[in-house]
Amino acid sequence: MRIGILGTGTVGLTFGTRLRNLDHDVTVGARELGNPRAVEWAEAHAAACGTFADAVSGAELVINATAGQYAVDALEMAGGNPALAGKVLLDVSNPLDFSTGEMRLSVCNTDSVGEQIQRAFPDARVVKSLNTVNGSVMVEPSLVPGAHTMFVAGNDADAKRVVVGLLGEFGWAAKDVLDLGDITGSRGMEMYLPLWVSILRAVDGNLAFNIKVVEG
Repeated sequence: MRIGILGTGTVGLTFGTRLRNLDHDVTVGARELGNPRAVEWAEAHAAACGTFADAVSGAELVINATAGQYAVDALEMAGGNPALAGKVLLDVSNPLDFSTGEMRLSVCNTDSVGEQIQRAFPDARVVKSLNTVNGSVMVEPSLVPGAHTMFVAGNDADAKRVVVGLLGEFGWAAKDVLDLGDITGSRGMEMYLPLWVSILRAVDGNLAFNIKVVEG
């Protein structure tokens, strides 16, 4: 599959490496052409890099791995609604705001980054997933022993099937993927982050953890 990744941080490049190992055609996009991290990574992994627009152009699946509060701006730079029309857009971002010196959510309760993206780009097929675990666990769930739960949310059922298929390639069993319904399900997924941080502290910084939904 031709996949465009927006973001050259740890999460974006972790996705890129895993996807190249799975033989996907990957282009990593940055705000500016010639981003050193993107160029170095692309040369090491026989992949392509360029601007956000380059990553979206020709991609069958777009992964937003930019910071949540800047996601809409990054996608506008990528070409906006015309460029994203009809494409599956997997949003793995979180609305983390550290401007006050403490972590808080830049949007919550009545809105989410996932919803903001879908509103801004109504012709994109937005799916929220993978934002509830560390970047390494996103693409390698076996780092956490046993079965554990991943969530998906989005308005387009076919787009969610595409994402669930990709999750399966990463190693997420279909039985462990819980569909939360339409894109408003992003709210709870993003608001889980403060609890995720508290759990991280309680397990002494071990990033290889997740939760499991157990039905009685």
